[in-house]
Amino acid sequence: MAKRSGVLEFAVLGLLHESPMHGYELRKRLNVLLGSLRMFSYGSLYPCLKELVARGWLVEDAQAAPAAPRRTPARASARSTAAHTGPGGPARRSKIVYRLTPEGEEQFSRLLSDAGPSAWEDENFGVHFAFFGRTDAAVRLRILEGRRSRLEERLDLFRQSLIRTRERLDRYTLEAQRHGLESVEREVRWLNELIKTEHDQQLGPQVGPPAL
Repeated sequence: MAKRSGVLEFAVLGLLHESPMHGYELRKRLNVLLGSLRMFSYGSLYPCLKELVARGWLVEDAQAAPAAPRRTPARASARSTAAHTGPGGPARRSKIVYRLTPEGEEQFSRLLSDAGPSAWEDENFGVHFAFFGRTDAAVRLRILEGRRSRLEERLDLFRQSLIRTRERLDRYTLEAQRHGLESVEREVRWLNELIKTEHDQQLGPQVGPPAL
């Protein structure tokens, strides 16, 4: 999965798997799902939607929007009324609602079952985690363990870098590196707790031998 476009594709398919929605609502849900640091504009969302439609994973349904209230004669000019009304009354603008096709559902299932190294990386892990409620337990565990392994590698690099360079760093750069190290350590502890919970749910709590 390509990092940026792949994350967006996966997130769009996952949200539309819950229910059809129009572009504005989808954008709001994406910003909540992916976080404020990964805000997506219409400029990136709509090309993605068009591409998914072209692949046959989405279809577009036109949905009529509610009619705007008619203005009173005292406040509405004849020109304004003519611009906003048609033969049958106030003009209605249609909204495009995007809906998953059976092929789109299959593609989402394939992405959901991907537990390979790409799912452990920063760009992809958060989206996979957001859909863990619909992910197979064995896949969840493999992704969590892979993510932990990836972060433990990062921890080793952080520590080696601090040992080699701490004498040459100014106070603020050193604090930034320490902050990064502590952030990764916190995530590793969090992952350890999640992995233990997954093991307990799948295998049952490990009980020691009975006391004699």
